[in-house]
Amino acid sequence: MNEPFAERLLHWFDQHGRRNLPWQLHGADGRRDAYRVWLSEVMLQQTQVATVIPYFQRFTTTLPTLADLARADEDSVLALWSGLGYYRRARFLHQAAKRCLAEHDGALPRDIDALRSLPGIGRSTAGAILAQAHGERFAILDGNVKRVLTRYHGIHGDPAQAAVEKQLWQLAESQLPSARLADYTQAIMDLGATVCTRAQPACSDCPVRRGCVAHRDGLTDQLPATRPGKRIPTRQTVMLVLRDSQGRVLLERRGPQGVWSGLWSLPEASDRDAGWRRAAEFARLEDVHALPPFTHVFSHYKLAVEPLLYDDVAPLSAIADRPDLRWSDASQREAMGLPAPVRVLLNQL
Repeated sequence: MNEPFAERLLHWFDQHGRRNLPWQLHGADGRRDAYRVWLSEVMLQQTQVATVIPYFQRFTTTLPTLADLARADEDSVLALWSGLGYYRRARFLHQAAKRCLAEHDGALPRDIDALRSLPGIGRSTAGAILAQAHGERFAILDGNVKRVLTRYHGIHGDPAQAAVEKQLWQLAESQLPSARLADYTQAIMDLGATVCTRAQPACSDCPVRRGCVAHRDGLTDQLPATRPGKRIPTRQTVMLVLRDSQGRVLLERRGPQGVWSGLWSLPEASDRDAGWRRAAEFARLEDVHALPPFTHVFSHYKLAVEPLLYDDVAPLSAIADRPDLRWSDASQREAMGLPAPVRVLLNQL
């Protein structure tokens, strides 16, 4: 049963798989570059391929090697990541690259345990790197693969539960082929992304449908089992846009905790009155104008933002030496890590 699954999947991949993705470039030794594989795997976490490709190309153009990433400053890394979200991924990449430079001769280690000891690299990401870059026999278990295996084997229960996930890992490892590990890894991800989709899977196009329990028993809309939906709360904030006579805007680096940690953003306040008092700590103010409000959705809550524009302000010299504050023009902001909605807001100005 194991080898036919892999054989059918690889045959389908040869005809329909994605083989021209920018992280699939092969080096002189015929292998994919481990740095590019790693970067793509991290970027693709909770993000679709079409969204990732331009970010990946920009990132690797600026930082083409692991050593370049390790030697870059955090602001540059976060600026390249700006818009992809889940910024902790970028910080972990940066930290892991520094570790590789210091401890592994500037390369990602080929030992699975050493790989998994690096920040942000779990079992699935480590397996993807070793399988795709080195052709080693390691399984992966990202969201797409979980969906394929859950349906194919008719696995009930929440895939995020430890017992179910353990079963899926065992199945993922049992179905690995003896060769073409890089292609197989890409193939099973492609199958989940393009055919065995979450809604309305294209079962008629699936190369393994004849062995699929969910297809046989009419369970494709029930597997994988979904968790009961939770109501997402909404939080309110006021963002302060202080712009001086030179067109510079005041940015404040966020602290190490919470969302957007470590990024440059706009100062915030709880309401308009508190916003005026806080803005007065940074500059002499003339007037305030309300900008169109917007809502930004995170995975666990919604942020309702009321932006207030304080235009033609005079910066106070008392804040000049604060490292967490910076007056910046549009060109300077290009090289700074800003949350995507803040960058959009400032670009609209």
